[in-house]
Amino acid sequence: MKSSKSASRYAQALLDLAIEQNKVEAIAADMKYMATVCAENRDLELMLESPVVKADKKIAVLNAVFDQFDKATASFVELIVKNGREAYLPQIAASFDAILKEHQGIIPVTLISAQKLDDKVKNEIVSKVQASTSGTVELTEKIDPDLIGGFIVRMGDNQIDASVASQINKLKQRLTS
Repeated sequence: MKSSKSASRYAQALLDLAIEQNKVEAIAADMKYMATVCAENRDLELMLESPVVKADKKIAVLNAVFDQFDKATASFVELIVKNGREAYLPQIAASFDAILKEHQGIIPVTLISAQKLDDKVKNEIVSKVQASTSGTVELTEKIDPDLIGGFIVRMGDNQIDASVASQINKLKQRLTS
C-alpha cells in the first residue's frame, strides 16, 4: 500500500488550494470522481504505477479520462505526475474526502449490526454518539450476521462493541483462563 502520510499531505495541500481559490465543491467532486474511477478500473491504477509509461503519456491519459475536471484539479494532477507521484493519486483522492469532512466538522461513524436496526434504535445510538462529539455525525450502516445480535459503533480510532459475539468471546476467555 502506498504511503498514506504522503497522500494525506498532498490531499491537505489540495484542500488548502481549493479553499484559497474558493473551489472546494468543484475540487471535492473531482476527487470523488477520481476515487470512484480508480477503484473501478484496475488498468488505470496499473498504468499510474507503471514505470514504463512516460509521464507525458500518463498526463495525456488522465486529461482524456478526467477532461471535465476543474482547471485547478487538472493542474494539481499534472503536477503530481510530473513529480513522479502519480501512483499516489487514488489514495490522495480518498484522503481528500476524509480531510474535507474533518475540515467541515463531519464525523464518519460506522454502525455494524447483525440485522437492520429500526429507526428508533438507530436514532438513539446516533444521538448518544452525537452527544459525545463536537461535530455532525455521518452514519454508515453495515450488516454482519456473525455478530449474532447487538451492534458495533466505529468512530475514527474508537470502537464500542456491544455485540453478542463479543460478549460470548469474553465469557469464553474468562471460563478458560
